[in-house]
Amino acid sequence: MGRHILHVDQNSFYASIEMQRHPELRDKPLAVCGSQEERHGIVLTANYIAKPYGVKTGMAIWQARQHCPHLVTLPPDMAEYIRFSNMAREIYEDYTDQIEPFGLDESWLDVTGSVGLYGNPMHIAREISRRIKFELGITASIGVSDNKITAKLGSDYRKPDAITRIERDNYREIVYPLPVEDLLYVGPTTSRKLRAAGIHTIGRLAECPTETLVRKLGKMGRVLQTFALGLDPSPVQKTDHIRTIKSVGNSATPPRNLENQEDVKLMLLLLAESVSSRMRELASKCTVVELYVRDSTLNSISRQQKLDAPTCSSHEIAQAAYGLFALNYRWQNPIRSIGVRGSGLVDASAGVQTSLYDDNSKRDKWERIDAAVDRLRQRYGYHSVRRARMYADPLLGGINPRDDHTVHPVGYFGG
Repeated sequence: MGRHILHVDQNSFYASIEMQRHPELRDKPLAVCGSQEERHGIVLTANYIAKPYGVKTGMAIWQARQHCPHLVTLPPDMAEYIRFSNMAREIYEDYTDQIEPFGLDESWLDVTGSVGLYGNPMHIAREISRRIKFELGITASIGVSDNKITAKLGSDYRKPDAITRIERDNYREIVYPLPVEDLLYVGPTTSRKLRAAGIHTIGRLAECPTETLVRKLGKMGRVLQTFALGLDPSPVQKTDHIRTIKSVGNSATPPRNLENQEDVKLMLLLLAESVSSRMRELASKCTVVELYVRDSTLNSISRQQKLDAPTCSSHEIAQAAYGLFALNYRWQNPIRSIGVRGSGLVDASAGVQTSLYDDNSKRDKWERIDAAVDRLRQRYGYHSVRRARMYADPLLGGINPRDDHTVHPVGYFGG
């Protein structure tokens, strides 16, 4: 027996909640935006009245206002959005315990075991859609399929407030003509590579020789072709499933652009302190350091480096991140935002291959210093202990990336 998978996507989630809270704004173009004062001034989501004007997620507020001068903007209220997300989950739990969130506003549901009780998947989708509208006052688009990737294509196919079934009998008809960017995990870089190879639609991706895709994209080429064929065996995780944390990251948009190497070194050290502190809380060390940089023109690069040995030393993480930066950034523009991530986490107590040199001894000393700083900050506050370098620039050095870190829907590290 095949699986029955739903993907529920709550339409313009943040904006829909704000329209419900502010009925007087329901007929106006509205966007929920980050703080301009803190330089997070981008559109997080826009309602369906604003979108025809060209207002898009990720657009700077000033750009959005050029497209729509009478745009109403509101700050995000994450606590309220989380509350709505939890209420939607309570609805899903009436039909299945196999629920996998994909952000606050999207979830996959495996209802294979529920059809005997609640009817066919389309009936269940209609029930969930009706209840979200009636109980939460917002709408959702739902995709119905036999796998996660295709179910998400279904929820994206028609919006707002629609249900789309895509299964074997109508898969080619609906999916093959869609642009290749509609497929989950085809980002801007992958899209450029595919289009340069003449692959513009999901159907062309599905029919392309596998060897060509592997040559262009590496092993991801084979994975994307599998998805394009509508084949995704990955399970929907159960409600009680706890994801293994594989990485810890922190990013920041500083109060001014970074203009030289010293600015970058300072910010990387601040971010590395935050990342290493979180790893110690998880009793973990990282084996890979990742760097993300976005310049003042919003062009970005990301790079990563495998470490010789696992570490949770802020000094070592910052050094690795700066090495990646020095090797890959050419200073054509100032830097608007920067991020550091430790990935490939392993248990901190796991044994490592010893070295004939004193690297392990130095690493151990730096990690013990970091742990002592953690304890002092927990007791006396973050700014009770600071590196001397932070006083070279009070504006940048005064940032607290650990406590002031804000989660936005558009992340620095995807996937």
